[in-house]
Amino acid sequence: MSFSGALGLSGQHFLFIFFYPKYFLQMAGAIIEKMSTKKLVLFVFFILLFQIFSILVGALISPSPTTAISYLATKCINFHRTRAWLMPWGSNRCQQVHSFDDPLAKTLDANDIVFAVHVPLPNTEMSPWFQYMLAVLQFDIAFKMINQIEDDVVITIDARLAYRDDMTSEWTTKFHSVEQRPLRCTFAVSKCFFQTYENEGRFYHCDPIPFMELGSVAHKYFLMNLRLPVNDTMNVGIGEIKDIHVVGIHQNGGFTKVWISMKTVFSPWISVATVWYWYRIRLLARPPVLLEKVIFALGLSMAFLDMPVEWLSMGFEWTWMLLFEDAQQCALYSVLFCFWIIFCGEHLMDQRQRNLLSAYWWQVGLVVFGSSVLLIFDLSERGVRLSNPFYSVWASESRRISVCLYFFSLCRMVHCVFRTISGKLQQLPTMPETRRLRYKGIIFRFKFLMLATLTCAALTIIFFILNQVSEGHWHWGDYTLQVHSAFLTGIYGMWNLYVFTIIFLYAPSHKHNRKKLGDTQHTDMTDKPESQETQLTCGEQGPTEVYRITGKVAEE
Repeated sequence: MSFSGALGLSGQHFLFIFFYPKYFLQMAGAIIEKMSTKKLVLFVFFILLFQIFSILVGALISPSPTTAISYLATKCINFHRTRAWLMPWGSNRCQQVHSFDDPLAKTLDANDIVFAVHVPLPNTEMSPWFQYMLAVLQFDIAFKMINQIEDDVVITIDARLAYRDDMTSEWTTKFHSVEQRPLRCTFAVSKCFFQTYENEGRFYHCDPIPFMELGSVAHKYFLMNLRLPVNDTMNVGIGEIKDIHVVGIHQNGGFTKVWISMKTVFSPWISVATVWYWYRIRLLARPPVLLEKVIFALGLSMAFLDMPVEWLSMGFEWTWMLLFEDAQQCALYSVLFCFWIIFCGEHLMDQRQRNLLSAYWWQVGLVVFGSSVLLIFDLSERGVRLSNPFYSVWASESRRISVCLYFFSLCRMVHCVFRTISGKLQQLPTMPETRRLRYKGIIFRFKFLMLATLTCAALTIIFFILNQVSEGHWHWGDYTLQVHSAFLTGIYGMWNLYVFTIIFLYAPSHKHNRKKLGDTQHTDMTDKPESQETQLTCGEQGPTEVYRITGKVAEE
């Protein structure tokens, strides 16, 4: 049997397809329409299988994303107030006071005390697999009638950071800065009743203070020396500090290996799929429509996020890695949010200016403006931290409100799309049974894809809002399910699988309908006028039948 015979085509049709591939692809439609139901179900099954696998990788294989270790700062005495590095333990440990209630401490000035913290704990070391390191301060402040915490007080911290890569070498100074942080503390009882001598010695409840962020962990050991300088105007009204706890937070090395491995797998997959998609779009006789361009941009942004540059950071001290990751995520968020708006808008029957980006100027403009503001804010903060890891600025809750409003707007657009499709369904009973069943199947597939889009959007919004919530784990028999890790790997896998699904299903199909090709050629030769059924689907060129029947021309 010949190749053309295996495809079910006559010699004339086969030569037509061979010499005019662009015309053939233009008529073929998208894969979501041409793929058989059996193959489509199998495709969805494998996508769900990969999604479940992504979740299980985080739940069963990966450890928790981060580890938090609390260090009690050692109170070292620095009589001469030199800039020498003071170690909290070891053979060269500093002279210490265990409590400020000791007789020795009562003879000291507040400027003679240096709080020393060694990271990590004894007999352990840091690793580049930790990716980053955060430090949060927690103050233990006792109530004193003569030394109370004032309202809106600011604490000044003279902070220094040093590093070394073995236990015998000298410490190398890395950063030094004098920073100010707001000190927010409350008491267990009402302010009207706690100001009594009976409450002296009881501790305030103080909010944790973000203190430091390192974008790279390229050294094995770190040493922090902190001073609270006191004069007539500095560190006045901060209460009686008893201890300082430094909570060090870093990414787990095991989670880093899992995360980079997933990016290494997804990166070539999405990149090849994006190039393949655009290649097939370029074969079309017509120019790409707006929806196809946005799908291509979505593939590029996903490929940009999947770049596993973390492998290179293992051998270099790239402190800008957190800044680069922010730019990757911002690019994906922006394109993804714009794609959902355009994807829904292009299928609305009442769209007056279709296939024009200017028709979505205010929706896309808001997304681009909001993303740009957040990116500039984040990059400016992280940019300063490249030279000063102790730098910190205010944080805003407005981004959470914005993404929630966006999701509600997207739900409204999806509802309008479904209403438009339902209106078109009323025209199906006038069609022949074969054509009616075909359009019902196409519309059902489109609705299913829209619901999948809405689900992906909802989970993305949840991930955006809850990205910094505390992690947790569940115990199930002999296994420990890492909920936070499963959520992170599951969302990351969902993004890649969703983008791949859109790229694959909206790519021009290679399938060819023999009858449709013969009818088209016959129509071209005889200039036979189109029937009402044909006009329903050919009102406007586009990637799918649903796209065409919901267009402005079809409405008219």
